Amino acid sequence: MRYDILHCTSYVYASPVRDSFNDVRLHPVPNPDQTVESFILKVLPAARLSHYVDFYRNWVHHFEIPESHKYLSIESRSRVTTHPPVPLSATEAICPFDKLCEATNVERCFDYLQSSRYIEMETEVWRLAVDATMDRKDVWLAVLGVMEFVHGYLKYESKSTHVHTHMREVLKERRGVCQDFAHLMIGLCRSLKIPARYISGYLATEDASATHAWVEAFVPGVGWRALDPTHNRQMDETYVKIGHGRDYADVPPIAGNYRGTLERTMTVDVKITPVG
Repeated sequence: MRYDILHCTSYVYASPVRDSFNDVRLHPVPNPDQTVESFILKVLPAARLSHYVDFYRNWVHHFEIPESHKYLSIESRSRVTTHPPVPLSATEAICPFDKLCEATNVERCFDYLQSSRYIEMETEVWRLAVDATMDRKDVWLAVLGVMEFVHGYLKYESKSTHVHTHMREVLKERRGVCQDFAHLMIGLCRSLKIPARYISGYLATEDASATHAWVEAFVPGVGWRALDPTHNRQMDETYVKIGHGRDYADVPPIAGNYRGTLERTMTVDVKITPVG
């Protein structure tokens, strides 16, 4: 599928602010599963843009606005063609657990086996992971078991959490949004020594277009495979990846700071249009 993606974020401040420093992660990552044909980023008030690739190989655009301003608008336009891999069998064993030791030296897996800002691997998490996998001896089948478990364990409830909600709170309340589903699945996978990372991106459906979060798990002999615990499915052509990291903290769409009032209004609008 080919998509045009418009992502607009605007901030209106109660009083003028200044010295605004921002990092923007909205550039879809080029990889074998998608081709990025174009990307344009516009900022108002006008600012000089620079870009770099971060530690996790995500594209980051940086800008600074030192002068006083009462609003900030960030608009990105992307054109992306998706061509995801063929889904793997949900019943066929692929990789026994004793091969997981190979993963620690491949694809920078070490970071995706540890606790991170929003993810902890406590004893309770390990017990849930064992229950979810039901003693499955295959890595891939275990990952599918974790995804199915998380999908049934949590209730999707819009606005029930925020971007800084920790996995332990999600476990307690048993509700959340897509990033919470992703954090919990990652925590369960890591507790089983399966490398797992957080994915930030877009999901295009007939009903809505939105930013979304899902998971990639590393299966030795296969590589990273994308799964969506919110919808309990493998990635298809409707998913567009922006970037990945240990958890949300590594790939927020926009992160920054400024001097001035904390009173502000933020609006976000995402429109994904199929092309051709």
